[in-house]
Amino acid sequence: MASETDSPREELLAPVGGTIIGIADVPDPVFSGKMVGDGFGVSEPSTGDVLAPVSGTVTMAADTGHALGFKTDSGLEVLVHLGVDTVELEGRPFAMEVSKGDAVQAGQRIGRMDVEAITEAGKDPTAIVVMPNTAKKVESVQVRAGHTEAGQPAVDVALKEPGTETGAVPAGDPEPGHARQPQVENTAAPADATEAESEERPGDLTGYDALAWDILDNIGGKANVRSVTHCITRVRFYLKDQGKADDEVVADLDGVIDVVRAGGQYQVVIGPAVEDVYDAVVKQLGTDKAAASEQDAAEEAERPDTAWGWVKYGFSSLIGVITGSMIPVIGLLAAAGILKGILSLLTQFDVVDESSQTFTIISAMGDAVFYFLPIFVGFTAARRLGSDPIIVSIVGGVLAYPTLVEMAAGEGQRSLLGMSLNAEFFGLPFHMASYSYSIFPMIVAAWFASIVEPWLKKIIPTVLRMIFVPLFEVVIVSLAVMVVLGPAVMFVSEGIASALMWVYDMSPTISGLIIGGFYQCLVIFGLHWAVIPIVTDQVSGPDGQSPINAIISATMVAQGGAVLAVFVKSKLPKIKELAGPAAISAFCGITEPAMYGVNLKYTRVFVMASIGGAAGGLLTGMFGVTMYAFTGSLVGFPSFITPGVGADGNLVGYLIASATALVVAFILTYFFGFRDADADTAREVKKVRLGRRDPVQK
Repeated sequence: MASETDSPREELLAPVGGTIIGIADVPDPVFSGKMVGDGFGVSEPSTGDVLAPVSGTVTMAADTGHALGFKTDSGLEVLVHLGVDTVELEGRPFAMEVSKGDAVQAGQRIGRMDVEAITEAGKDPTAIVVMPNTAKKVESVQVRAGHTEAGQPAVDVALKEPGTETGAVPAGDPEPGHARQPQVENTAAPADATEAESEERPGDLTGYDALAWDILDNIGGKANVRSVTHCITRVRFYLKDQGKADDEVVADLDGVIDVVRAGGQYQVVIGPAVEDVYDAVVKQLGTDKAAASEQDAAEEAERPDTAWGWVKYGFSSLIGVITGSMIPVIGLLAAAGILKGILSLLTQFDVVDESSQTFTIISAMGDAVFYFLPIFVGFTAARRLGSDPIIVSIVGGVLAYPTLVEMAAGEGQRSLLGMSLNAEFFGLPFHMASYSYSIFPMIVAAWFASIVEPWLKKIIPTVLRMIFVPLFEVVIVSLAVMVVLGPAVMFVSEGIASALMWVYDMSPTISGLIIGGFYQCLVIFGLHWAVIPIVTDQVSGPDGQSPINAIISATMVAQGGAVLAVFVKSKLPKIKELAGPAAISAFCGITEPAMYGVNLKYTRVFVMASIGGAAGGLLTGMFGVTMYAFTGSLVGFPSFITPGVGADGNLVGYLIASATALVVAFILTYFFGFRDADADTAREVKKVRLGRRDPVQK
């Protein structure tokens, strides 16, 4: 054989800018184990153009834009996979400009990649470049590790001399239509196999059909499959019972590279022949189990069978939408919470006077993200639910418009169901609520916009859509929120507030337990604002104190204690980056970053935090603790110092209750509420496509 220096060579370029790493360092076991082939990765890639790594022909272009295949004139196959598990993002971060059959030149722009969108979705954006026919074509690979710009040389590949290429191909890369017969068979039919499934593979099945039969046979049979989809290298099954799947047997099948269990999926790694195997699987399963996308597959997998199951599914989906809409603004909320906490301390220790312009400027910095929260949440919720983010943001701007905020603060001359009718629209009286700081109304607005928008596009001529779709959508959705949704939310809120006061008047201890355990549930839906007027009246009243606010303070500490436990226990950087600042913010009295960023996302954490809040609230009510100012949590300890008396039993009771809330929430979360494995199964919210089928229909 000729020496390596005399061998034919190929040079692979970096498809994106970043840091070149060896294939063994790629954060995916299938790729890092060279199961798909040798190659390299580009970690911490930059957002921008994606360039062709070689000159050749596009042999495959994923519908989701996350993967492209190329073949050079020398016969080398090159696969570019943008990010890890990014198939689940349904193409949102990618805009590819080439398709199968196109000829490309090395360094040519083939599309764009939005790294920030990938990161926000909780995925690793590392770009992976592999050569699927490594065993057949490649003699050696030399990676140029280090920082690179897109289009710069990344790998030198020495190819095998013509005529010396091995005829063998790696597992998972059988020649089309000639999959090797699996060497391991499981002749024992699953317990729930249908009559159509025999104990032995039918003799007329060959190639990919035979491989598909063996895969299905060893994952529990056709009856165990809820739905199936595929990405660029893997057939992804959603199984009814993953315990029935035999990983070892499936992984040993000739034509299967490996088996991966992740995100509720049973992933069978096939390699370049994945589409052929998938088609064979669907042919045997039936097209009714073939999901059009990862979103459809996930919904099919989670579809409940009982009424209670539907209740849990609906609540889980709602929480998923809320947390998914809030994740992009969590960092801002945490930063604002810390700033507000610092300002509170500066004020309470007379460093800054509340009447000074300094106070006003710092307060504006801390309050802006909350005051205009409807705009931000409108944008993120619309992006999740499939409506136009800009239009829904404008709706948020309408609700946060200063004049309307002032209108909401006004008193009406009439009332309906206890609510003041303080506004009117063309003579129609209604209750104008305050939507600054609100979350839930904007999520509903985004959902309603996703219904209104396609209807408007259907009835408005194309030439008029640019102007009239936004016009009518803003008007319709804004009025729907102000006239219908707002009053409905306020009616529920007022009822909850009245119930809380009734319980407190009956027994401070019992009310401490109940409010402490469930108050943060009100925060999730924005219903807690009905309690704020009660607190305001109590603090500004003759007594100048609020026992209700003291209980609420304990719930804030508990949320902080739970997310602090996650920060301490987790070894995942992406979790620590969220949990650390969120804990600080909660101890400064702002719990939204803790709840929406971590606690609600991993449901058990929120439950443990609520138990901690109940324990702290119980002691707060039992000790008769009260507050003399608004600021709570740990940073608000001066609010518990009795005016004219100083540090007395009230402060001691606050310290004991707060410490209890923190310790209980921390310990329960640390031992029972969270583990890093939960990060793979956290509730994620993907964009809901307009016009997709009703999930209850087959």
